[in-house]
Amino acid sequence: MERYKIDFKSMAWETPADGIRFKSYEQDSRKLRLAEFTKEFVEPDWCAKGHIGYVLEGQIEIDFSGKTIVFGPGDGVFIPAGEKHKHKAKVLTDIVKIILVEDV
Repeated sequence: MERYKIDFKSMAWETPADGIRFKSYEQDSRKLRLAEFTKEFVEPDWCAKGHIGYVLEGQIEIDFSGKTIVFGPGDGVFIPAGEKHKHKAKVLTDIVKIILVEDV
């Protein structure tokens, strides 16, 4: 059954690593994810996955092989997949809340 409303409030948080927790919903090869990052979040390797999202709260710095961009509330994020766009994120505030739409 298709869902049109995702009730994030009723979903449990998943915590895959220090400094990150998220709630997600998957349908039709897409994932909608509400994520929270804290300063404890450290990416061990460069990420080559694509990300499309919207920053709700906080500031996050993304390093694209030496070129850094700071994203804050109200900013959209569009990172294509692939080695050419590899990146690492660093949380600049106590918490960053972001909505992400990803392919699965």
